[in-house]
Amino acid sequence: MLSSIKKLLRPERAQQTLPAVPEGERYYVIGDIHGCLEHFAALADAIDADAADNAAYNTTVVLLGDLVDRGPDSAGVIAKAREWGEQRSLRFLAGNHEEMFLESFSDLEMLRHFVKHGGRETILSYGIPKKEYRELTLEELQDKIGEIVPQADRDFLASFEEMIIAGDYVFAHAGIDPSRPLDDQRRKDLLWIRERFLRSTEPLSHVIVHGHTIFEDVEDCGTRIGIDTGAFRTGILTALVLEGSARRTIQAVEKDGQIQIKKTEDK
Repeated sequence: MLSSIKKLLRPERAQQTLPAVPEGERYYVIGDIHGCLEHFAALADAIDADAADNAAYNTTVVLLGDLVDRGPDSAGVIAKAREWGEQRSLRFLAGNHEEMFLESFSDLEMLRHFVKHGGRETILSYGIPKKEYRELTLEELQDKIGEIVPQADRDFLASFEEMIIAGDYVFAHAGIDPSRPLDDQRRKDLLWIRERFLRSTEPLSHVIVHGHTIFEDVEDCGTRIGIDTGAFRTGILTALVLEGSARRTIQAVEKDGQIQIKKTEDK
């Protein structure tokens, strides 16, 4: 009796609603690949297998941008992404490195900036010998990339989206400007923002899933989830899996020269 009375007198706690993607949908959101083709291919195979084992959901794969630069095979990553996109539902977000790459074809100063921030590896992945690369002037290099990078690859990268909304989640490469509503975000912030977003304590309308900034592990801060685990540096490429209100991860992890798949349990 006493416990019943206490229950009646105790105020009910507000029921917390966990963020969720739309019912019946599953999203595999992949962080910055940065030219790491072996990790990307292994993760793609793992996602295909995972989706086949749970076929009741409509699945969408989202690449968070920065497919290129720094790692050894950006050209291969682009080819794999295009091929995989013909086999299942894929959506692609623009990253700042795609933007630098595309602007380098017409802007010499951007090309100079690009090659200093991982673009050298992208250019070499299209088959130009290192010796020839070293001997080219900046102007000659700009002409060369116009020759060796297929227009189809450039058109593919130029087609990438800036932001995706899925239920209570927003996917963006770098993050959002927390002072602006979602329908008033600027491309520059979506592709480049860092500290103003990362340090913000403002409440947000959605949970932001982003890359761009490297973390040792997936960083879940409540209002944002950072999933760039630095594949080119750490050997770990991460996919965040969202279905209903559950979250889990699939990672391609390089260990002793081999790529292994690591999965977390549903949260």
